[in-house]
Amino acid sequence: MVVVLPLVLLPIFLVGSIVGFIGYQQAQRGITQTSMDDLDHLAQFSLDLLDAHYQQFHLYKEDKKESVREELQTLTDLAYSLVEAEQRQANDRGISQAAAQSAARDILKRVQVGESGYIYAMTGKGDLVVHIAREGENIADEQDEEGNFFIRQMLKAAPAAEPGEILTTIYPWRNKQLGDTEPRRKMVTYRYFKPWNWIIATGGYLEETYEDPQFEQRAFEKLKQKIKSKKVGATGYIYCMDSSGTLVIHPDAEGENIRDVIDSYGKPFVKIMTDKKDGWITYDWKNSTDPKPRRKIARYVHFEPWDWIVAVGSYEDEFYAEANLIKGRILQSMGTISLFAALISAFMVFLAAKVLSDPIQHMTSVVKSIKSGNFRRRMVVNSQDELGELATTFNRMTQMLRRNKKLESDLAQQEKMASLGILSSGVAHEINNPLGVILGFAGYLEKKLDPEDPNYHYINEIKRESKRCKKIVQDLLNYARTPQPEFHETDLNELLEQIADFAANHTDLRQVEIEYDFDPELPPVAIDADQIRQVAINLILNAGAAMPEGGELLISTKRDEDRAIISVADTGCGIPAEEQEKIFEPFFTTKARGTGLGLAITRQIIEQHRGLLSIASKPQEGTTITIELPITREVI
Repeated sequence: MVVVLPLVLLPIFLVGSIVGFIGYQQAQRGITQTSMDDLDHLAQFSLDLLDAHYQQFHLYKEDKKESVREELQTLTDLAYSLVEAEQRQANDRGISQAAAQSAARDILKRVQVGESGYIYAMTGKGDLVVHIAREGENIADEQDEEGNFFIRQMLKAAPAAEPGEILTTIYPWRNKQLGDTEPRRKMVTYRYFKPWNWIIATGGYLEETYEDPQFEQRAFEKLKQKIKSKKVGATGYIYCMDSSGTLVIHPDAEGENIRDVIDSYGKPFVKIMTDKKDGWITYDWKNSTDPKPRRKIARYVHFEPWDWIVAVGSYEDEFYAEANLIKGRILQSMGTISLFAALISAFMVFLAAKVLSDPIQHMTSVVKSIKSGNFRRRMVVNSQDELGELATTFNRMTQMLRRNKKLESDLAQQEKMASLGILSSGVAHEINNPLGVILGFAGYLEKKLDPEDPNYHYINEIKRESKRCKKIVQDLLNYARTPQPEFHETDLNELLEQIADFAANHTDLRQVEIEYDFDPELPPVAIDADQIRQVAINLILNAGAAMPEGGELLISTKRDEDRAIISVADTGCGIPAEEQEKIFEPFFTTKARGTGLGLAITRQIIEQHRGLLSIASKPQEGTTITIELPITREVI
């Protein structure tokens, strides 16, 4: 040790001192640049927050406007249907057109839209035939608050519209009867009823439907808290001011105008920032708790939509705090390394004995694990000597034991499925008969009860849950006794399109857009069409259930040498990685009312077709199920 330690430690001290000095210099320059980059990143981050807030509410209003348009169009279409019904009843019963129009007028005037909106109707010349206050007047020459003859535009556009088309107009309007002092935007949807020469319109003020100042204020307060919560160094912060120098976001001085504020040496730094709007600035600032002024650096940028200046500031002495800390750490590290080197040198004396004993200890540990039932453990083979040969032989023996264990497990599973088949046959017979009686009596009671009767809901629940029980029993029976497929050459593209068109009527697919990408060169495939139809329906309905708010479903086919590839891809909620293998196991389900047998049956059918089934899914992005089927089959 007396000979080795000086030879080890002296070079370490020499090299460490040189590297430490160079490292300190580089760290000081790097940290300074990094701190400036951090200020710039925080400034850009604040701009992104402001822009996201701005864009969010812009899109929010546009979305709400479209929603209002759809609601008004629905009411207009409903009003049109009511008028059409009155006209049809008049023709069927011999009632005069005037009487039918009077009945329609009474119905439409009772409908209210929002707080102050309503339905009205006028003739092709502008005479109001339905209106809550101005019925009988001619309004063809009415102008909005900007001087536009919007009624004339409606009178011209309505008769020229396509049959069934609902038109929309938006104009500023000030209703003196409601006490309006300023114009408000009003949206009107209208449709032309040709038999009576009526233009049926539904109108409402947009601000009564989608503008929510309190909601916007709450969102803006959250935005301010996000910006103010961001710390810059130890004491720095982010603040925003308008072009006049008034602070709009600040930890403790919001609302104050600081345009004329100067630093400790008379520099009008705020005026410079508001004039230039973008750049870097340094100034000396003294807080009430500081003994003397400290140099401060700030990065400021311009947010154009609101004409704001966003500034991020921090003190320079805080920049170098990390560099000084690194200097101390370098000295500390040199001492630690020297001590560590001395310990390593001493430890090397005992290394040879440990190298010989470690493999034996490892073997002992593996043998104990195998004895406790962990057949996945393996001995590490690091040499070709006797120990290495022993480890290789032991690993081979463990692999054989593990294979035998799996065979035992597979045999037990087959016995379980055989028992399940016998049980399912008996259960299906014993349960389906009483369920049929329950469904029959429930249907009988349903016909006897009025839909408004409180008990009507319970009858529906009895029917629905009874049908669900029958579905569970049937799925159990199908899984336990899936018949062998009968192969016939089938046009796979045509079959999938028929299945998708049928499934599109299901409630889970009402808001889902189904697209196809079929390979026109795909030849007929030898399959059992009924079983593949069951597979496709399971996959399509599962995809629809994964997109309750709507989305896109892509069904595609292609040829890969001698195999046909079917792909069902959705944009739904996705499946976590830890559940992707479990979803094909019997009775595993993530649905509140699922049986967990649909995908198990699907995999069983694909395996009987000598095919492959795979899944690729990411949470919140979607799931793709891929099926590979042989195009032709060998005749045995």
